[in-house]
Amino acid sequence: MTTSSISTDATTKWDGNAMSQLDFMEKDTVLVLDNKDNVIGSESKRASHEFNAKQPRAVLHRAFSVFIFDESTGELLLQQRASSKITFPSVWTNTCCSHPLHGMSPSEVDTPEDVANGTVNGVKYAAIRKLDHELGIPADQLPIEKFKFLARLHYWAADTVTHGPKSPWGEHEIDYVLFFTVPTKDALTIRPHPDEVDDVKWVTKSKLVSMMNDPKLLFSPWFRIIVTKWALNDG
Repeated sequence: MTTSSISTDATTKWDGNAMSQLDFMEKDTVLVLDNKDNVIGSESKRASHEFNAKQPRAVLHRAFSVFIFDESTGELLLQQRASSKITFPSVWTNTCCSHPLHGMSPSEVDTPEDVANGTVNGVKYAAIRKLDHELGIPADQLPIEKFKFLARLHYWAADTVTHGPKSPWGEHEIDYVLFFTVPTKDALTIRPHPDEVDDVKWVTKSKLVSMMNDPKLLFSPWFRIIVTKWALNDG
């Protein structure tokens, strides 16, 4: 892990359409954290997601999970991750989930002050970047002020869902949960990237419950935690 002084200056032009899944694993540089969510270093996406004897819970890093809702119907937009993904392939999950990175323009590194005041524009910029890349939703349809920062979730999970009990991959994240609501789904242009997304689906609450109870369908562990805690909880 690189633990030298961290710069939040933007230096990199990131082009997801010019990168393979292996490129993302080797070249994307995630924000390594301590247990209090302070950025203390950097690591490649590959190294931060490896579960092994040296790091049995991988490397703690920052992530985000976006949930887009249709206000007119109450539906949530789900995606099924592409079968070509290295971690958690073919699982259903929330609209978009990924990582803020070092060296992006605009900067995707939030400070403790950003978290304290709830702005977290860094993870919101990362969300806009990845919603465009994964789902083809143009940035001008995603005004940053419409993202609602709901909460942070610290969790870890080996990818036993798709790689079995001896999985070499997994997640160990402080995940920033972002909600975004559109008046109607027609307000969004959605063109999924075939290397990122196999399918998308707008679901009602009852449909989501039905899908999650279907043993033939796989869901990401972070999605199950988040929807159980915040989306399906009537309390």
